[in-house]
Amino acid sequence: MICLLPHCAYLSETSRMLEIHRALTELGVPARVATHGGPHERRLVEAGIQYDVLGPGLSPTRSAAFVGSAIGLGDPRQSMYDDAEIRSYVQLEAEYFRAHGITVAVTGFTLTTLLSSRLAGVQVITEHAGSFVPPVFERRLLPAPSQPVDPRLAHAPKWLSRYLANRAPNRIPAYCAGFNRVAESLGVEGIPSLSALLLGDLSLVPEVPEVLGISDLDAWTPAGKPGYRATTRLTSVGPLFAHLDLPLPTRVQQVLDQPGPHVYLAMTSTPAELVRSAIASLATLDLRILVAGTIHDLADLATDRILIEGVLPSHLVMPQVDLAITTGGQGSVQTAMASGTPLLGIPLHLEQDLNIALVERLGAARHLPPTQLSQLATLTTTMLNNTHHRPAPNTSKPSTPPPTAPPKPPRRSPQNSGDLNHCREPPDLRCHRVGDLRFAPPRGRFI
Repeated sequence: MICLLPHCAYLSETSRMLEIHRALTELGVPARVATHGGPHERRLVEAGIQYDVLGPGLSPTRSAAFVGSAIGLGDPRQSMYDDAEIRSYVQLEAEYFRAHGITVAVTGFTLTTLLSSRLAGVQVITEHAGSFVPPVFERRLLPAPSQPVDPRLAHAPKWLSRYLANRAPNRIPAYCAGFNRVAESLGVEGIPSLSALLLGDLSLVPEVPEVLGISDLDAWTPAGKPGYRATTRLTSVGPLFAHLDLPLPTRVQQVLDQPGPHVYLAMTSTPAELVRSAIASLATLDLRILVAGTIHDLADLATDRILIEGVLPSHLVMPQVDLAITTGGQGSVQTAMASGTPLLGIPLHLEQDLNIALVERLGAARHLPPTQLSQLATLTTTMLNNTHHRPAPNTSKPSTPPPTAPPKPPRRSPQNSGDLNHCREPPDLRCHRVGDLRFAPPRGRFI
């Protein structure tokens, strides 16, 4: 039996688990769903999925604190949970796995499963590393971080920052201390490095080789390399982004039907202050702005040109806008590519830097560090006014198109962003909605 464990403090991790659940259902493979709770738990309810909450449930306050302390944002000396929380969740999860005959735990950033799986003797599959995986570090593909966690690197030359970013993940125990204290007390295998904290026995890499630039992920092993659990393996499954089963509100469609340009601002799992600053900058331009506010209360910022909403089905919105602005989570980047919509990324941590860099080199995006948010209006104007771009690559487009919004005449051809006017146009690659998850070579070991 498979158990899916989404971290419902994150819309991205919750929606990815929904996609995996959908794929398993299509295969006729039963799965249980368990979570620690969180504000996006309602997405499970809306999808009609039965699930169990382990522990007291995450309040909005605790969820926000967790997100703010997470990898790339919080102090690397802490572990997002305190030791008592880690121990409690590990024991609850292990008991749940035993009680329900779980043999495979699939997690979206529910990091305690790295220990509970060892305690219960089950395999753990992760997807939350995205493209932030060892073959990327080993090929020195990580860009210099926009916001280094180590303040000593804030003013370092980019070449040094980039070198350390690629060398460090499997050599530093960042964010692992609490997990390792609990692992030692329980007598189970610990977590040797930051990279290992993001990897399972099998890690799903939701990207295609033409974007990632690596074609032999499945051949990678940790043999002879420091900082990894010996059982770690990778498999490429193709794009894995949300198709939330939500209708597009009539008021949203009415705004999208009006003359543009239209900008979609969807900065999820982001401090409200940063979202407010982005809206304030964009409000100086003659635009129609659609904001996916998710859990933030931003209603006071609404005007006749700014529509504030909660969670929106981005796969229905992005094909209808002229520019999408996100923090560069892999799901939003892939949704923009599948929609042929230029992307402006404001990355909060290194994994998002990587996601944006991968598509920026294809001419499909530009990035803006949060520290340079004062330039948002200028860069937005530049991207909207650039008429020399090729159609945006749709390497993330699923073979079975998601439900589409009501058709209407296009305002403009989908455009690439950036100034790479002479870059080679990539091929039109079509992938399964959840990549080749059904055919991943190692799956026989787990399912």
